[in-house]
Amino acid sequence: MNSLAEKTCVPCQGDIPPLMGYKLINLFEQLTNDWALVNSHHIEKEYKFNNFQQALEFTNRIGAIAEEQNHHPDIHLSWGKVKIIIWTHKIDGLTESDFIFAAKTDDVLHKVN
Repeated sequence: MNSLAEKTCVPCQGDIPPLMGYKLINLFEQLTNDWALVNSHHIEKEYKFNNFQQALEFTNRIGAIAEEQNHHPDIHLSWGKVKIIIWTHKIDGLTESDFIFAAKTDDVLHKVN
């Protein structure tokens, strides 16, 4: 388990600036290599599955974590794949909670496959 995954997402009140520079890169480097950092604005990853059922099960587990953590990613589900896009909408950028949620998402993967 990634140490980020052991943390809890903290709701953003909108009173902080998005992460930039060293702090942003440091958190990004703690994720697996398959995550993409897009324009320092959001992170995204596409997960591949053998069929629709596995992709749906993964999506449902991510949804449960989103509700538990009160942190909600964009989830795109299609046959054999799920794309997760994460950023904090209130500040239109990234916070530590986004990286925590990404790490939690990776931890779910081994339970589905």
